[in-house]
Amino acid sequence: MEVLILIIILAFVFDFINGFHDSANSIATIVSTRVLSPFQAVVWAAFFNFVAYWLSEFKVADTVAKTVDSNAITLYVILAGIIAAITWNLLTWYWGIPSSSSHTLIGGFAGAAIAHYGFNVVNYDKVSKTIIFIFAAPFIGSFTSYAISIILLWLCRNSNPYKLEGWFKRLQLLSSAAFSVGHGGNDAQKVMGIISAALLVYANQNGLAVNDLPEWMQVIERVDANGKKSIASIPHWVVIGCYTAIALGTMMGGWRIVKTMGTKITKMTPFEGVAAEGAGAITLFMTEKLGIPVSTTHTITGAIIGVGLTKRISAVKWGVTISLLWAWILTIPISALMGAAIYEIFHLLGLE
Repeated sequence: MEVLILIIILAFVFDFINGFHDSANSIATIVSTRVLSPFQAVVWAAFFNFVAYWLSEFKVADTVAKTVDSNAITLYVILAGIIAAITWNLLTWYWGIPSSSSHTLIGGFAGAAIAHYGFNVVNYDKVSKTIIFIFAAPFIGSFTSYAISIILLWLCRNSNPYKLEGWFKRLQLLSSAAFSVGHGGNDAQKVMGIISAALLVYANQNGLAVNDLPEWMQVIERVDANGKKSIASIPHWVVIGCYTAIALGTMMGGWRIVKTMGTKITKMTPFEGVAAEGAGAITLFMTEKLGIPVSTTHTITGAIIGVGLTKRISAVKWGVTISLLWAWILTIPISALMGAAIYEIFHLLGLE
């Protein structure tokens, strides 16, 4: 029970770190366009992170929880994965690299599980979708923001530029709110998935059925016609705790990454902020509906590149973009190696 409680505490810590690490995703554009001050922006984003509580399903949580076979792992596997994810998130935050918290968590979890049981423990159907969207999410975000920009430019072609800027500043409040809802709904669910996996593993290790557990520990699964299990219900304290943690983390702000996202990729205006955030929100809502744990970082970065391309190709600072791409590609394998190494330390210490 002590290890389970430690996992839950660290999961909330990760969720909090995820909030300030990924706050740049929600606020970088609205801060760089000076629609809101940094403090106003983080409060705005945090509020709408929590609003996602009333709008989200558990499809992303189910995908993360089923990354590996919960019948074949232990609580120390999950603990090693979370420690690896927290470590990598803090390092990339310190270096100002907008890496994916989602992929960090999945990589650490999978790496520790492989060290414990071997490669067969990984549910490759779930993981393959996540890997595909490392590249698909920024591409979809970029294409969508480019299309939104072109449509808006055509609609506003005969309008007064001064009045338009005022309107786009107002619209950016809505687009950033929508993106923050998508961020909260997508990212908080990943931690719900890890906690759910821990509760399921605890029940399996102790030979307990769901009804044998106290209500606060009951993760309800449904079984479809093909015998495939998916999460139908998660304890309310887990859901509320995850949305609260990510909202509080967002309020802390991640100023190192805000600078990278808001100024180093391309110069932003309120018009471009609306297009980028709107495209990011559309992408997040779509992937959440499909149960794919995409990176909000990758999504908004691709969207920012898309609006930059409407001006000219040289408007995008490709040197920065290529550096970000390398960080994205390396996040899962590095996190997996860290998770495996931490699990091996547990094993050497005789904890497993």
